[in-house]
This record gives sequence, structure tokens and C-alpha cells, in this order.
Amino acid sequence: MATSAAMADVNTGTSIKTLLQVATPSTRGIKVVEWGISFEGSTAATPVNVELIDANAAATVTAHVSAGVQPYDDPNAPASLMTLGTSATGYNASSEGTITATRMGDAQKIAPTAQYKWAWPLGREFRVAPSRFLRARVHAGTAVDAWTYIVWEE
Repeated sequence: MATSAAMADVNTGTSIKTLLQVATPSTRGIKVVEWGISFEGSTAATPVNVELIDANAAATVTAHVSAGVQPYDDPNAPASLMTLGTSATGYNASSEGTITATRMGDAQKIAPTAQYKWAWPLGREFRVAPSRFLRARVHAGTAVDAWTYIVWEE
């Protein structure tokens, strides 16, 4: 969440890495409305493999705080029910964990000098069940800084 400081970049590294993870609680799933990613590369090179997946296992991440998970459409909405913690909702994974089952929400190859965003057509949103992990992951040939976001409906 940007406050008096600028948003922080997350470096992709050169092995597979989860940049952003959302952990659904045991009582509620989500509908993913939109997501996007942008890179800060200075030269066009090998594209970055980018994927949005629904996974059965968590990455170890820097935990979001509740103020970092904000309602998009209603500033007076109650706090998000998404689970927070280092193995829940967070960013900048230090360990990918062991995934044995996924569903692919989106996958792209994006130049390290470019950006990408996708909004699902109404009624065709990507759904994530309770007790799952929505992960925006990358695999870059050359490390580059990135920003990514996910908009969902609870």
C-alpha cells in the first residue's frame, strides 16, 4: 500500500517466484475480477513467464498487514476476510513451498519492459475456493523489478 513513501518494487530473481499471494479463509472463496503486472526493465529481452494460479500450498511470503488489503469498490466496506501471515496473504516470496495441485487462471510471456492487465468478463471471473492460495508468479531469465496487483470480490 502506498502511503507517504512510494510503492515498493519486488525483484523477480531468475527462478520461479511468487510476487503476490492471497490466502482465502476456510469460510469463503473469492472471484478474481482483474489482475496486472508491470516490469521496470530497461531493455527488451527474453520475456518473463507470468502466471496467475490457484494453488493448494502456500509460498513463504512477507505478510501483508490488514491496511494493505483494501476494498476496491467500496471505501466503507468491512475489512477483508483474507487470511494474513507469512504462509498466507503476502508478497515477495522467499520460498515457493511444494505445490501438488493448481488451476491456471492466466499465463502470459511479457517483455521485461512491458506491462499486462486482464479483467475477466462479468459472470466469467476466475474463482478461488476456500482454503486455497491465489498466486501471481513469475520466472524471469534476467532479474527485473516488478509491481503486481489483484482485484477480487469476496
